[in-house]
Amino acid sequence: MQDDSQFTLAPGIRLPRIWNGLWQLSSSAWGSAPVPKIREAMASYMAKGYSAFADHYGPAEDIFGQFIKNISEEARPFGATKWAVRNPIEVTADAVNASIDERCMRMQTRTIDLIQFFWQDYEDRSYLIALQYLLQLRSQGKIRQIGLSNFDTRRTDEVCTVLGPGCVVSNQVQFSIIDVRPLHGMNDVCERHNIKVLAYGTLCGGLLTDRWLGKPEPKLYAGGVNPSQRKYLDVILEAWGTWELFQMLLRTLRGIADRHGGVSIANVAVRWVLEHPFVGAVIIGARLGLSDHADENNKAFAFALTDHDKQEIESILRQSKSANMIMTIGDCGAEYR
Repeated sequence: MQDDSQFTLAPGIRLPRIWNGLWQLSSSAWGSAPVPKIREAMASYMAKGYSAFADHYGPAEDIFGQFIKNISEEARPFGATKWAVRNPIEVTADAVNASIDERCMRMQTRTIDLIQFFWQDYEDRSYLIALQYLLQLRSQGKIRQIGLSNFDTRRTDEVCTVLGPGCVVSNQVQFSIIDVRPLHGMNDVCERHNIKVLAYGTLCGGLLTDRWLGKPEPKLYAGGVNPSQRKYLDVILEAWGTWELFQMLLRTLRGIADRHGGVSIANVAVRWVLEHPFVGAVIIGARLGLSDHADENNKAFAFALTDHDKQEIESILRQSKSANMIMTIGDCGAEYR
């Protein structure tokens, strides 16, 4: 058993290395469950040690707030949300404060554990001013920690250099065996400034699982393909390689999984990401109240990849276009700009 199921996000903050992603609450396209059942599922995950929840889409903040309101502050789970600035705004102390107040109200808390900041337009460098106001709110106790969301390597380095050590603790970006863009600079920036990547897309919306092994190429808009799978299927077919090569990758991951006692393809895919030192945690979308993968996810900490395992994976990646995705898609977060 590997003793790496937790990491330090910031001094005094130890967290699990698998977080529950709440973006699937944003649409019934992933399926839907009654809110009481969702809260029951959150309690079940928390009881199994998955005590960190992330994202702000749809009613996620409200449901998280309902879940924690009757839990004592010292026993509450860790809640990460976002402040996403997608349109031009005048950055003032009042505007920043109002956004954080709204997050606190919806999440029924006096302090946001981690606010993840997204800024759409890099040409407007007011993101540095916004972060300075967030730092003021952190000093006032409204925010425990500040992270970035889908910032590229250049701006992540700029933020950490201009605002100084400890200004941000993380950057949430896409990272998987398929999408290796963080290995082209983000890893070095994270290590230099002592921040962690919080990785999403690690399972490509569920495509990097046993369910898709041996299956024919799905149609992009076919029934049974959810929005996340549609997004990552497009990446696989247009930017990474072919469905045939993807099936070769799944077979390789299945062989590795079998050598480690029959764990799942998903376990191997998660393990590959977690074994990069600059990664703090992976955020896995949870279909709360509909399915529960907590016990299976925990098997990612039951083994470590061998050099041979990594070489087999790399042999597939060399046949793909993964190394070129930093150019064809752009750096981390470019797909949202």
